Amino acid sequence: MDAIIPPVDRDAIESELTAERFLRHTNKGDNHLYVVDAFCAPNTMREIGRLREGAFRQSGGGTGLSCDIDEFDTMPEPCRQLIVWDPQEKEILGGYRFITGDRIDMSSGTPRIATSHMFKFSDKFLKQYLPQTLELGRSFVSLGYQSSKAGAKAIFALDNLWDGLGALTVKYPNIKYLFGKVTMYQAFGRKNLDLVLAFLNKHFPDPDGLVRPIHPVSSGASSPEIQSMLSGADYKEDYRILHHVLREQGLNIPPLVNAYMSLSPTMRMFGTAVNYEFGNVEESGIFLTVSEILDEKKKRHIETYKEEISNE
Repeated sequence: MDAIIPPVDRDAIESELTAERFLRHTNKGDNHLYVVDAFCAPNTMREIGRLREGAFRQSGGGTGLSCDIDEFDTMPEPCRQLIVWDPQEKEILGGYRFITGDRIDMSSGTPRIATSHMFKFSDKFLKQYLPQTLELGRSFVSLGYQSSKAGAKAIFALDNLWDGLGALTVKYPNIKYLFGKVTMYQAFGRKNLDLVLAFLNKHFPDPDGLVRPIHPVSSGASSPEIQSMLSGADYKEDYRILHHVLREQGLNIPPLVNAYMSLSPTMRMFGTAVNYEFGNVEESGIFLTVSEILDEKKKRHIETYKEEISNE
């Protein structure tokens, strides 16, 4: 495993975060959101790669390389990078990379996106959904902001990212869907992973088979033991059971999983595959319809952006 590169010069990063790359102010934490890519902001991209590798490696994943930058960051029509920037400390708190469906290369018949080596896409998904989809990946919160001990900035880092995603659905009005992944690590424990997967499968199914893992993870999520644990009459009861079981072991529902689940009652879970190129982590496909996001979340992350740009 390679040693991670040293931090990139902060002034070099700040010089690339120009006004035309500014997306919005965050609702909490007084941070800024920017959209850049590897070509217009190479120093920022290098720092993103450094921070991503550090965050993923800490959890038991990562590429093992000195910097997490791959072909999807540097291809001719590259993924763009959404980042949360702390203007006081001159630090990147977290980020997402994304690509809009209309920019996805389909010349080989298979979409050139990072999930293609793990998931098989139905013709219906490719024709009816993908062109209007925002494909998301590589979500991270920088190591220094993963602990509540880091203060309010850390507490709000993930919420800041949702502010950014909300803004993107306005900036790209053709976008009707969000397609991302949630990553779960072996250190979480096999039985706990199975319980989370069973919960997702039960309450967020994909009855149309829009997307399926090429090689589904071998788990005990469908075992009688796991199924019997989720004995609630509805989502809320099963959620309380899941939360209680994990808390008894000093664990929490993985933050990104929790965040996605709280966005929409019609979210779909596309199954789970092992990402052998990223530390053998388990990744589950997640799909959301923007119009069906809960009103509370729309007001918080989307409507506030509309208000911000209307006041400019």
